[in-house]
Amino acid sequence: MKKQILNLKTLALLFSVLLLAFSCSDDDAPKEVVDEETEDVSRWITVAAARMGENPGDGNGGTLIYSISSEDAKDPTVSIEAFENGFIAPSNRTARLQSSEDGSTIFNISYAGDTGGNYTKYLVEGGQTFTQTGTEISIAPYVGTAPRWIKLFDGDQTGAAVYVSTEHEADADGNYTRTNATIGVVTLDLENSLINNFQEHDVALTDEEEALGYYISRIDMPTLNAAGDKLYIGARLSKVDPATTEGDSDYEILGSKTIVLDYPSLLNPSVITSTVGHGNTNGYRSINAFLYDGSVYQANQSDPEGSHILKINSDNEYDNSYDFNLDDALGVEGAYILAWRPASNGKAVVAYRHNGSAEGVAGAQGFFALVDLDAKTAQKIEDIPYHEDFYLFQYQGFVVDGTEIYLTQAPVGQNGNIYVVDTETGVVTKGAELVNVEGSHFIGTF
Repeated sequence: MKKQILNLKTLALLFSVLLLAFSCSDDDAPKEVVDEETEDVSRWITVAAARMGENPGDGNGGTLIYSISSEDAKDPTVSIEAFENGFIAPSNRTARLQSSEDGSTIFNISYAGDTGGNYTKYLVEGGQTFTQTGTEISIAPYVGTAPRWIKLFDGDQTGAAVYVSTEHEADADGNYTRTNATIGVVTLDLENSLINNFQEHDVALTDEEEALGYYISRIDMPTLNAAGDKLYIGARLSKVDPATTEGDSDYEILGSKTIVLDYPSLLNPSVITSTVGHGNTNGYRSINAFLYDGSVYQANQSDPEGSHILKINSDNEYDNSYDFNLDDALGVEGAYILAWRPASNGKAVVAYRHNGSAEGVAGAQGFFALVDLDAKTAQKIEDIPYHEDFYLFQYQGFVVDGTEIYLTQAPVGQNGNIYVVDTETGVVTKGAELVNVEGSHFIGTF
């Protein structure tokens, strides 16, 4: 009986082998199909590190970048020594970096110095290997050697850089009348390293606002609308005393404003004003406005009531029925959005500080929150460790991969980690270790 069982097993195995060989030789037989959508597809995660110049956290000693796979980025046993082994991104001060949507390309425009305004593009090949590709071009003749620029969300095709210059004006008797703001906007073909368009405009506020001494003093963060026919540019307002033309620091903060231009012509400037949020919309070093569900959502800063996320609808006007105040949502006072990034599901990670932040070696302590744009809710992400020297004012980049958002956490001069936030579930994964050096810090992922 035992022998018979063995024979049956042998015959069954032989039959299986023959059947497999027959099926493999038959071109018409069904073949195994790999569902690529169900596979975990890796992408590069590039970590940006800002070296100290003269003071801890100033980031003026140069920017280094280092890339790893998304699998390694989620692995806490992996260690990244960007300051020792990273690629130096050309820039006199902190580089202004952007990445392609799939993480395979890094775009850089040098900030200040002899190379300020130079655009370069690099293929990401892992570790410290970033291979320059395409032609280098300077946008300095259009927007100066310290340009404020951003990559538009148009499939990695276009970058836009801006500047503003101001001049006080007076009547025939020498009395102050207004401050004129001249803006310049250049669009850059990122693929072919070509200038697409350049326009300059004088941009005015209302007669009443200008008579009081208000003017646009800084602009940044151009963003395309859903139709792709308007460009929104964030603005900061300043004020002078009309009697003396001296800067006025104690004044009423006006409603948040955005400059709107036709696109791609960059013509017909206008200014729209929010009645919900007050303060600036130009952001700082990170993208400040994003397209979601047909509308543009924009953070504001220096709002007396705490930062808001504002909404600009498809009619290219602020939606003043959308009231999302971070103070109220987080239960803090003086919330200030330093950087933020939504995933495609309308859930976002926000880097912020508030009046209760500790004062660290480089400035106020930063935190991260998970935000829902539809529900207008926000909750501090507790699973990320915080320290009084955790400084996020210069934070630049988040990686969005599906519903996951990658970020860096490390106090100035101390080691930290990559963290990955699943925006759908709120689950936080502690990832690769970030090895720091004295006085330096990490400014994001790309």
